[in-house]
Amino acid sequence: MTKLFLALACSTALLAGCDNSRDRAEDKLEADAEASAVAAGPTIAALGLTEMQILNADLLGANGIDLGDVEAVLKGPDGKVDRLLVEVEDSNPDKFVAVPVAGLAVIRQGDDIDLSSEMTKAELMALPAEPIPRP
Repeated sequence: MTKLFLALACSTALLAGCDNSRDRAEDKLEADAEASAVAAGPTIAALGLTEMQILNADLLGANGIDLGDVEAVLKGPDGKVDRLLVEVEDSNPDKFVAVPVAGLAVIRQGDDIDLSSEMTKAELMALPAEPIPRP
């Protein structure tokens, strides 16, 4: 019985450590993306938007349903933004995917800016997961 308890306690500690490591990695990703957006300033990054506007946008499906949050802009070899790193809404554990900028549309409602995609949540979930850089 003691061995079982010890094994459960160790498993719980390992899982907690993984969650903390993942949380730190996600926090670093967010901080790095925000720092990049601040450094880029008012320069248009893609879709007629600045990096900060893109980071503050939600990704919506064609039906207006929230598909996920934009976490970072990703640039191709030419230095231009060609994909967005999106955290898929309600994924557990959090899943991050690269969504091509081509095909996205900007939706403006007052001061609120979102992005619209023809993709469904199932199609986003089918995309390969993007690794999160570890701190």
